[in-house]
Amino acid sequence: MLPAFYNEPGTDFTKPDNVSAFFAALDKMKADMGRKYPLVIGGERIETAETSASINPSRPNEVLGHFSKATLEHVAKAVAAADAAFQTWQYRPVEERARYLLRAAHEMRRRRHEFSAMMVLEVGKSWAEADLDCAEGIDFIEYYARQALRMAQSSELLTPRMGEQIALEYIPLGVGAVISPWNFPCAIAIGMTTAALVAGNTVILKPAGQSPWIAYKMCELFWNAGIPDGVLNFVTGSGALIGPPLVEHPRTRFIAFTGSKEVGIDIFERAAKVHKGQLWLKRTVLEMGGKDAVVVDETARLEDAANGIVMSAFGYSGQKCSAGSRAIIVDQVYEQVTERVVELARKLTVDAPDKGPDVYMGPVIDKSSFHKINEYIEVGTQEGKLLLGGKPLDTPEGGYFIPPTIFGDVPPNARIAQEEIFGPVLSVIRAKNYDDAIAIANGTEFGLTGALFSENRERLEHARKVFHVGNLYFNRKCTGAFVGAQPFGGFNMSGTDSKAGGPDYLLLFTQAKTITEKL
Repeated sequence: MLPAFYNEPGTDFTKPDNVSAFFAALDKMKADMGRKYPLVIGGERIETAETSASINPSRPNEVLGHFSKATLEHVAKAVAAADAAFQTWQYRPVEERARYLLRAAHEMRRRRHEFSAMMVLEVGKSWAEADLDCAEGIDFIEYYARQALRMAQSSELLTPRMGEQIALEYIPLGVGAVISPWNFPCAIAIGMTTAALVAGNTVILKPAGQSPWIAYKMCELFWNAGIPDGVLNFVTGSGALIGPPLVEHPRTRFIAFTGSKEVGIDIFERAAKVHKGQLWLKRTVLEMGGKDAVVVDETARLEDAANGIVMSAFGYSGQKCSAGSRAIIVDQVYEQVTERVVELARKLTVDAPDKGPDVYMGPVIDKSSFHKINEYIEVGTQEGKLLLGGKPLDTPEGGYFIPPTIFGDVPPNARIAQEEIFGPVLSVIRAKNYDDAIAIANGTEFGLTGALFSENRERLEHARKVFHVGNLYFNRKCTGAFVGAQPFGGFNMSGTDSKAGGPDYLLLFTQAKTITEKL
């Protein structure tokens, strides 16, 4: 009997002991930098001559690790290993599979600061953001272990039939490709992976090229716990080279992906094609981004609204699919709220996050993102009024730092109001009234998260029906969904609304089988 699920609490970094412990973890992980990491296929560690480096975006010359680059032959070998392991793993009792998860959660909890420290170094997260990412990873493991055990009791939900013994079983799909992102390199990677594993599938994990270090360390939790060879395989390398054959292989049964809209669409198209020897229609679990809005009407608590806008827009430098990159404010309070948003954003600290817990924003992820965001900022100077920021920070180490940047009076159809920038750039849009604000909020191809600040009950109830996003929040920021409480996933070009961390998520990694025996 497991205790009831609860969300892992965040670490209080106002306590000196916690600060000291985190600095110690940073020192430990820095001492571990520079190693070479293999592919892991069917339990075999494979080092290749060609490698790619994981770097610290705060100091790009600082190499965290060298990762082997998989070839097409390695992809085929990984699928074969996962397929072979599936022949026995699928029949392991769900209780046994859940125990692997629970052991991993226990070890991650024990080494929590180490995992968080890796995110500070590898993807530039602040201490608080990294700590909550790690906590969410633990939450996913614990939650999915319990959900799998509940699903094993699904027969109890059936209507009895006289003279027949009936059962409903959720059986696994097969070999899955898990393609994880760099912005939540712990939580999302471990969430997609453990959901697939505990449901009885085998996995080939292909992490983002910017964040292989923490993904490897996460896999180690399971390998060290004795999970059978081939159940969890780890491949790194060029996404353009190894992604398509991994998706298209006739023995790949499903693809779980979090990343850009463009890559998600490509996976959806490739997975839809039936290849020679393929016995199934592949399943895709896709989360692809957003252009999320925080709406403020004239009845709102304006200070709360301003704080919500800033936290939504600039948490982790705006590099969240849930980031509130549009603030839509009704004309009556537009000037007042916008002025306060600028004041609050100006106070945010931007620096290398390993310097301490008071750093609010670290760097953006890499050189490519740095240039892309700055190109959008240049576009923004033609589309709106620059109110704050607009220029990158120059650091001796050449880090990829962009301060909070805010454009005012942005037209709703402007590029910076329609396209996902994935950086610390906020478009402030003036709406005529509440109805106009909701229409603007819905006026994109995305539909992931949104927030409404209002004290008008009629409008809140109206927004429940018409604000078309997968995760809608009233009078709070539009980021920060908690596992088990706010299942996460969006509509339209934000993906397949898979609702990670929800009671039906594991169903996406299974297929239902009813069995009837006449008595």
